[in-house]
Amino acid sequence: MKRGFAVLACICALTGAVYFAISKWGIQHEPLNLFDAARQRPVAVDLAVRRDYEVKANAGYWRLPVAIISNGNTVKNTEYSFLANVFAARGYLVASIQQDLPSDPPLMTKVGLPYVGRRRVYERDEANILFVLGQLKHLRPYADYRHLTLVGHSNGGDVAMYFAKQHPELVSKVITLDNLRVPFVLSHKLKILSFRSKDPHFKTDPGVLPTPEQAKADGIDIVNTPFQHNDMSDRGPPSVKEKIQATLDEFLGDANSSDLAPAPTDKPIVSHAGAPLS
Repeated sequence: MKRGFAVLACICALTGAVYFAISKWGIQHEPLNLFDAARQRPVAVDLAVRRDYEVKANAGYWRLPVAIISNGNTVKNTEYSFLANVFAARGYLVASIQQDLPSDPPLMTKVGLPYVGRRRVYERDEANILFVLGQLKHLRPYADYRHLTLVGHSNGGDVAMYFAKQHPELVSKVITLDNLRVPFVLSHKLKILSFRSKDPHFKTDPGVLPTPEQAKADGIDIVNTPFQHNDMSDRGPPSVKEKIQATLDEFLGDANSSDLAPAPTDKPIVSHAGAPLS
């Protein structure tokens, strides 16, 4: 057992070092300050892509897969670079969207209403994603916008799951970090990975998580962790981010990601249907 933990620790350290190196030398982060005139709403985006993959795609050799990251409440869209770099390293075009604005009403919980009264928030953020996709189709026409990967932390994870439910024809994968409100989409056509915290201050609503039988039937990966809810962003300690990166990288390697993606050289642990991530 100790040897297994030591191996996982080495894998996480190696993965972290690889992504740090690629982030420093190969991944470009570009801020986009967009404005949706129809809704009179600014939408900030942090765009990440690996330069060599972008050059190949721009030359017509490949269409980059697309990942959309939605931020958690009170967390900035730029605070998920540890996730964006994993996707970009594997050849994705990554758009991290600032879903909420300081001028937006505070996020409220109304027990007894669907999604505890947050449907309008999800609809607003759904509109943000559709607007950003429309802009990117003109700015980055060499990407694949028909097989999206939706990613989100906390409220952003609920946004990702809600969008996947509303637009199943556009979404192929969903990765959430401790989403609490929107029930998982049950479909064998959709690959889902979800990291769950062990945080007494953040409880998942009843009916959100699939049963073990449902998870097994649809191939849903539920990773139970000892992590705190708010550590699942760039604010978290390196050990948390490295373990999430290693597991996410393995998931993407098994999920038919870009043929440009590097072949995995190690095997981090991906826990299925409730098994803990130590």
